[in-house]
Amino acid sequence: MVALDWIVIAGYFALLLVLAWWVINKSKNTSDDYFLASHSLGWFVVGASIFASNIGSEHLVGLAGSGATDGVALAHYELHAWCLLVLAWVLVPFYANSKVFTMPEFLERRFSPAARYVLSIISLVAYVVTKIAVGIYAGGVVFAVLLPELKLGPLDSFWLGSILVLVFTGVYTTLGGFRAVAYTEALQTFILIVGSALVTYYGLKEIGGWQGLRESLGSDAFNLWKPLVPEGVEGTWAPVEVHEGGKLVKQAWYFNGNYPWLGMLFCAPIIGLWYWCTDQYIVQRALGAPNQTEARRGSIFAGWLKLLPVFIFIVPGMLSLALAKSGKIEGLEALVDAQGNVVRSEAQAAFPLMVKHVMPAGIRGMVVAGLLAALMSSLAGVFNACSTLFTIDLYSKLKPGASDEKLVKIGRQATIAMVLIGLAWIPVIRGSRGLYDYLQSVQGYLAPPIFVVFFLGIFWKRLNAKGCLAALIVGFLMGLFRLGVDTFPQVKDGFHYTEGSLFWIVNKIYFQYFSLLIFLVSSAAMIVVSLLTAEPDYAKFSGLTFGTLTDKHRDDTRSSWSTLDLMASVGLCVVILAAYIYFSG
Repeated sequence: MVALDWIVIAGYFALLLVLAWWVINKSKNTSDDYFLASHSLGWFVVGASIFASNIGSEHLVGLAGSGATDGVALAHYELHAWCLLVLAWVLVPFYANSKVFTMPEFLERRFSPAARYVLSIISLVAYVVTKIAVGIYAGGVVFAVLLPELKLGPLDSFWLGSILVLVFTGVYTTLGGFRAVAYTEALQTFILIVGSALVTYYGLKEIGGWQGLRESLGSDAFNLWKPLVPEGVEGTWAPVEVHEGGKLVKQAWYFNGNYPWLGMLFCAPIIGLWYWCTDQYIVQRALGAPNQTEARRGSIFAGWLKLLPVFIFIVPGMLSLALAKSGKIEGLEALVDAQGNVVRSEAQAAFPLMVKHVMPAGIRGMVVAGLLAALMSSLAGVFNACSTLFTIDLYSKLKPGASDEKLVKIGRQATIAMVLIGLAWIPVIRGSRGLYDYLQSVQGYLAPPIFVVFFLGIFWKRLNAKGCLAALIVGFLMGLFRLGVDTFPQVKDGFHYTEGSLFWIVNKIYFQYFSLLIFLVSSAAMIVVSLLTAEPDYAKFSGLTFGTLTDKHRDDTRSSWSTLDLMASVGLCVVILAAYIYFSG
C-alpha cells in the first residue's frame, strides 16, 4: 500500500460519508421510513442494494478461496440468479398483497402469530452464526493480509480490521436506518464491481489470458458437476494444519469436499430459493419499493448483477492458484505446497493476496475500497435486518401501543446490540474453518424448514398453522443437532467420534445430503400434521396463496409488468443456461 492507494481509499470514504449524511438528513423519524425507507426505493436502488447485500465478505474472501480450492464448483450458487426471477414473478405479488414489514410477519398473516415468533428467533440465531460471524472474520482477514504490520497495543491487524469495519458500519446503519443502508449499497455496488473486475483483468494479463488459466489448472477446475460421492473424503470435516509465518500454530477443521452434482442439483436450489425469496436480509429491499413494478424490476436487475461473482470472485481465486503454481508473482507462494497443490488453510487469503501483489498502485486502492465496500454493505444489511426483526416481530408484539419514535429508538438500540454481539464473536471466528464452506453448511442446516413453510404454504392453501409450526420446529431442531455434531470436534482439539456411533454416522453424512433429509422430514411434518388437523379459514389469508387469489389480485399483478420485463427475464435464463453448458467439463 502506497500513498496513492491511501488517497483513493480516503476519497471513497469521503464520498460514502457525504452520501450517508445526505440520506440521514432526508430520513423521517417513523418506523416506516427507518425500516423500509417509506417504500420509496426505485428499481435501480432495489437491485443494486440486493446485490451489494449478498456480495459480502463470504464472496470477497470465502468464494475466492473456494475458487482456489475447488475451481468453479461453487459457481452453482452464483448461477442461482434464476432464484431472483422466482422472487420477481412469484413471490413479489404475494408480499405486495400482504403489505408486511418482515418475512415472519408474512407467516403470521398466512398461518399464525406463533409461526412469526418461531421464524423471528430462528432468523436472529442464523444471522449471528452466519452473516455477522462471516462479516467480522472476513474484515479481519483483509486487514491481516493488506496491513500485516498494523498494531495498536495488544490488537493486531486482524482485530483492528474487524473492529473498524464493525464500528463504522454500525454508526451509519444506526443513524440512517434502512434508507442509509440501501443508498450506500447502491454506491458500494459500483465500486465493488469495478474494483473486482480489475483484479480479474490484471490476473488474466499475468497468466496469459483465459486459455493460459485453463492450461494451468486443467479442465476439472472448470467443471461444475463433481462426482456423486466426494473423492478422498473421510468425513464431512477434516483436520488441517494452520501455519503462520512458516510455523505450525494449531490444528483446525476445514470442510473437505468437492460439492457432488447430486447435492448441487437438489440441495443448492433449496438454499437459493430460501435465501433470495424468503430471507429478510434480501427481501427487505423489495419490500422497500413503492409497488410491484419497481420491486419486480429491481429483482430482475439484481439477477443480472448476480452473474458477475463467477468472473470477479471465483476466477480471481483460480487465478491466484495458477499464478502461485507458476511462480510468476512473488508473495503468492504460500498458497501452494512443495508439490504445487493448494494449501486449504491459506486459500481464504487468495483475493486479498491478489490485490496486494498483482494490482498496480492507485488501482489497488480502488480495489481495497471495493473490498471494504462489500464488507460494510453486508454487515449493514444484516444489522438492519436484525433490527427490523427484533423491533417489528418481537418488541412491537410485546408493546403493541409503542409510538413510531419508540420503535425507531428500539431499532437503533437493537443495531448497537448487534454490533456488540459481533465484537464478542471475534475470538470465536478467528479459529473458524473455510469461510464459504462454513456458510453453506450452516445455511444448509437452517434453511430447509423455512423454505418448506413459505413455498408449500403459498402453493397449497390446505396447509395450516399447526403444520407450519411442526415443520419449523422439527427442521430447526434437526439443523441445530447437526450443527452441534459438526462443531464439537472443531472446538475440542484432538477429539474424534467413536467409529460406528450415532454422532459418527451423522457427522459422516455429506452436509448437502443431510440438508435434503431435513427438507424431506420438514415437508412430511407440515403435510401430515396439516391433513390430520382442521382445515384453515381461507378468508383470513385472501391473496396470500395461489388458491385464495381474487380477480383483483390477478389484474393488479398483470398490470404491473411489461414485455420488457419478460424479455429481460428470458434473456437472463438464456445466459444462465449458456454458463451451465460451458462449465460442464
